[in-house]
Amino acid sequence: MKNIQLTCAHAIVKFLTKQKIYINGKKEPLFPGAFGIFGHGNVACLGQALEENKKELPTWRGHHEQNMALTGIAFSRAKRRKQIFIATSSVGPGSTNMLTAAAVAMSNRLPMLFLPGDTFANRMPDPVLQQVEHFNNPNITQNDAFKYVTRYFDRITRPEQIIQSLPQAIQTMIDPADCGPACISLSQDVQGEVFDYPEEFFKEQIHTIRRSRPDDFQIKQAADLIKKSKNPIIISGGGVFYSDATKELSEFAKKHNIPTAQTVMGYSTMKKDDPYFLGAIGGFGGKEPNNFMKKTDLAIAIGTKLADFTTGSWANFENPNFKLVSINVSRFDANKHMAQSIVGDAKVCLQDLTLALGNWKAEDDWHKKSRIAVNSWNDYLEKESGPTNQKLPSYAHVAGAIYRKSDPSDIAVTAAGGLVGEVLQVWRPRELNTHETEWGFSCMSYEISGALGIKMANPNKEVISFIGDGSYLLYNSDIYSSVITNNKIIVIVCDNGGHAVINRLQLYKGGKEFNCLLKSSKAPNLVPINFAEHAKSMGAEGEHVNSINELEEAFLRAKKSKKTYVISIHTDGYQWLEGSAYWESPTLTLPSSEENKKALKEHLDGKKKQRKGV
Repeated sequence: MKNIQLTCAHAIVKFLTKQKIYINGKKEPLFPGAFGIFGHGNVACLGQALEENKKELPTWRGHHEQNMALTGIAFSRAKRRKQIFIATSSVGPGSTNMLTAAAVAMSNRLPMLFLPGDTFANRMPDPVLQQVEHFNNPNITQNDAFKYVTRYFDRITRPEQIIQSLPQAIQTMIDPADCGPACISLSQDVQGEVFDYPEEFFKEQIHTIRRSRPDDFQIKQAADLIKKSKNPIIISGGGVFYSDATKELSEFAKKHNIPTAQTVMGYSTMKKDDPYFLGAIGGFGGKEPNNFMKKTDLAIAIGTKLADFTTGSWANFENPNFKLVSINVSRFDANKHMAQSIVGDAKVCLQDLTLALGNWKAEDDWHKKSRIAVNSWNDYLEKESGPTNQKLPSYAHVAGAIYRKSDPSDIAVTAAGGLVGEVLQVWRPRELNTHETEWGFSCMSYEISGALGIKMANPNKEVISFIGDGSYLLYNSDIYSSVITNNKIIVIVCDNGGHAVINRLQLYKGGKEFNCLLKSSKAPNLVPINFAEHAKSMGAEGEHVNSINELEEAFLRAKKSKKTYVISIHTDGYQWLEGSAYWESPTLTLPSSEENKKALKEHLDGKKKQRKGV
C-alpha cells in the first residue's frame, strides 16, 4: 500500500476536502467551508494547512468563536443537514467560547465539526499558555467540556489517530438518528507531527443520508390506533424538513382529513393556504389553535422532540382519552411519554403509514371545526398586527408591517425572547422553508449570526432577522461579517429597553419588575443607544424609525439595498398576542404576596392537567 507523508494538520484538511455528497443530483462538498479564529493553538499548523487548501476548503474569518460557529450551524440547518461547516479556534477561551454553539447544535440535532486547539500531548512545556490545570488529573483540559455538548468527542494525541477518528465523527454527524456536533480536540504539538498515511485514506468518498425504514409491526399498531380516533391532529416538527417530507406531510393530511399543527422548529413545513394548516401550537401557539388541540384524542407527532413549548409542558392534551403516535428517526424521541412509536425516516414512515390506513379518514366535522379555529385566529392576527398609529407599536405590529411588505420567499429568522412567538404567529408561511428559528437552545445573538448562515445557504433570498435590543447588545459583530463577505441581511431591531419577555414572566409569577428592563436595573447613567449609527460604523446601512408607516417605507429601502441594512424601532414591552397554553416554570410555593398566590394557583391548576409520563 502506498503511503503519503503529511503532517497531522495537513492530513486532516486533505481528508475533509475529499468528502462529498449528492444534493439534488449534483455532487457537492460535504464540508463547504470553515470558520476560524486563529491563535497560538491552531495558527501555525492547522491554519497553514487551511491556507494551502483554501480553494478546496474556503476559510471564513470569524469575529467571535461562538457566533462564527452559530453561523455554521444555521447554514447546516438551512441545508437540511446535508452539508457541514467546520469551526476552529485556539486553545483556551477560543475553545470555551464555542461551547455554547456546540450546545445549540446538540439540542437542535444539527451537525457541526469543532476543531479546537488543545494543550501539548507530550506535556514538555507544561503548563502552557491558556492551560487549565487539574491538580489531580493532568489528562483533563478545558476541551473536555465538549464531551457534554457533542455527540462525538476525541482528543488527538498521536497523528495516526485521525484515521479512525475522522470517519467516525462524520458518520455521527450524517446519521439522522444520532445527528449532532462532533469535536476533535487537536493537541498543539501533534498538529505538526508527520505520519505516513495510507493513500487510500484520502480517496474521494461520497456520502448518503440514510433513510431508516420503520418496523412493519409498529406501522400496524399505529394505524390501528389512528383508526380508533375521532379527533386526530398532526404535529409537524423540524424532522419533516430534514427528511424532505413536506410533500408527503401535505398529502397525508389531505388523504386522511387531519388538521396539521406545527412546532416552532417545524414552522413552514406547510403553507398557510393548505386546507389542513392549523398553525403553531403550544407555548407560542395561538389561542384558537391551542384550544382546538386540547380536544384532540390522538396526536401524530412527526419529527419533533416534543419539547415543553410544543406540548404546553404536557398539559395541553386535556382529552382524557388522548393517545400519542410519534414518528421519529431517533428511538429516544419516538418513545417519549410512552407513545406508540414508529422509529424511522419521516418520509418513509408517512408513505408506509398511509398505505396501512388505506381509505380511512377523520370525520369531516372535526376538519370543519379546525377551519373555524384557524379563520378566527387569522382574523385576530390581522387586527393585532395591522397598521397602527400608537406611539409604541407591539412586536406583532412590527412583524405585521414587515410581513405585509415582504415577498413570499423571504425568510424570517428569530431565536430568543418574545419575538419568537410574535413573529411565529404573524409570519404565516406563504411558501415552504421561509421561517428559521433556533428554539432548541433559544440562544440570544443567534438572530444575526444565524441570519448570516442562512443567507450563505440561500444567496438568492432575502433573509430578515428579528432581534430585540437585549440580544443585539450581547453579540452583533456578524453585521460586520455580513458586510465584508457581501452576504446582505436585513436586521429589524425591536428596542423595548431590555429583556421584555423575561420581565413579562417575572410579573406573571407575581414578582416586581427587577433587573430585566434597563429601567428596573442598577443603571444610574442610562443612555439611549443608536443602533442604526452603530450598524453604520460596521459598514452597514442603518436608520431609526418612529412609526409603523416609517418602518414599512424603510423596509422597502432595505429590500432595494445591496448592503446589510439595520432598522431600529422603539416597541412596547408590555403588549403581547393572546395565548392559552400552560408552560411550567419555577413558582414560589411559599407565596410572599397576593400576586405570588395568584401565580401559584395558576401553576397548580396547570399541573393538574399535566400528563404523568403516559
